Amino acid sequence: MTLTLADLVARPDLRLAVAAGAGGLDRPVLAAHASELVRPGHWLQGGELLMTIGLLLPMEAEACRAYVDDLRASGASALALGLGAALPHQSAPPLLVAAAEAAGLPLLTVPDEVPFIAVTKAVFAAQAAEQRAALENAVDTQRRLTAAAASGRGLAPTLEAWTRATGVSAVVTDPVGRVLATGGGGLPPGADELIRRVATRGMQASAVSSAGGEQVEVQPLGARRLRGVLVLAGELGAETRLLVSGLVALLSLELERRHLADEPERRRRAALLGRLLAEGRSAEQAGDALAAAGLAAPTVRAVTVAARSPEDAAEVAADLALALPGGLTRTDGAVVEAVAGEDTDVLELLARFAPGCPAGIGAPVAPEAALTSLRQATGLLEVSRRSGRPAEARRSHSSRLLLGLGDRDALAGYADTVLGPLDVADPSGDLVETLATWLDTGCSWDETGRRLGLHRHTVRNRLDKAMRLTDRRLDDGDDRFDLWLATRARRAAL
Repeated sequence: MTLTLADLVARPDLRLAVAAGAGGLDRPVLAAHASELVRPGHWLQGGELLMTIGLLLPMEAEACRAYVDDLRASGASALALGLGAALPHQSAPPLLVAAAEAAGLPLLTVPDEVPFIAVTKAVFAAQAAEQRAALENAVDTQRRLTAAAASGRGLAPTLEAWTRATGVSAVVTDPVGRVLATGGGGLPPGADELIRRVATRGMQASAVSSAGGEQVEVQPLGARRLRGVLVLAGELGAETRLLVSGLVALLSLELERRHLADEPERRRRAALLGRLLAEGRSAEQAGDALAAAGLAAPTVRAVTVAARSPEDAAEVAADLALALPGGLTRTDGAVVEAVAGEDTDVLELLARFAPGCPAGIGAPVAPEAALTSLRQATGLLEVSRRSGRPAEARRSHSSRLLLGLGDRDALAGYADTVLGPLDVADPSGDLVETLATWLDTGCSWDETGRRLGLHRHTVRNRLDKAMRLTDRRLDDGDDRFDLWLATRARRAAL
């Protein structure tokens, strides 16, 4: 409990008397300082009991008011005047009393037999006792938190003990933001964005917000990898702040214990994934495997992640197993394989749990064709390595993904070699555009004309001219392939 002026006045050994400002005795006293300066405010930090014998104390009304105003502006708690037969003052001067009363600054008197050092010792002894009590309370609270954590009943008892001891709400979520346990109450407003911010940056991040009038703080939980986040809502005073690191450690230990305890379940789901990906799965067998994992999805897609090492792959697989509905993941050396429902935001999960890792995402397929999607995802790993981002299988982008594996300069040179005569003869690009559109439409004259707003005879005339310039034939399969590849290579370079 913070020491106040009233506490000092109540001590019989100090024999302090109140000469003015009795209404301000509830002010806290943070220090006691002696000074004979006529402008001591510059040397104060606030909360001090300033003591003086009044050696240079002014005796004019205006000067007294200026002296008191200087103390009040500095944040001093009170002024204490030492009295004594051999001292300048044997009682509080009326002008000083009037100035203190007008300013609302408490004025105390210290009798001759009480030295200033006794007042100073009393103040600092009270502060030491307050700090000792705070430390003892923190230790006692930490013991209760530890006992709750050791109960073997999970996260909730620890959070409940925390909230009872501090009055600060506490919630633990997984890295995706799903609530795992609470000490009473749910997530405060605005917590979702803070959780996302911390989960994206991992163990090196924390976040604080005071939006909405309530302080919300999010701390990461886990040892080497993020296992969850702690959300605290309420005012964290200095004493409570001492306990936060201990709470984080206890909750992290519990989440790491859970992670180890979940290993058999992860192996079971890896086996389910193996059943789903086995050759020749029927629709019924694939549906049974998904149902056993708790995943009911009409279409699924496979994901492949190339981790840095087998150890990292195990951690990435565990994170994805937690985040993916159904939790169907397994590892093969340093590669992680997973299957998710088509509606799962796979790109967000990869950005959160496998940042910087090459990743391929297969096309959506029926569950019995999951192995086909996995082969697509695995084949896209090299594309992902070169592009620096996850590569996703899409029918409309398949040729672009394939072309992305080639050397860009070589592809550009190839396109220029094949299409160069058209570029020279027609700088506007109409011939190249007409040729590319004709190839895209399956060599349909009418559809090409419709897309370009041209008559089919104009389309034919342009293509006849393009064939003469390139010395190619439209009815030759090899020539059409060369032209298609050149137009696609040029598009991929854009």
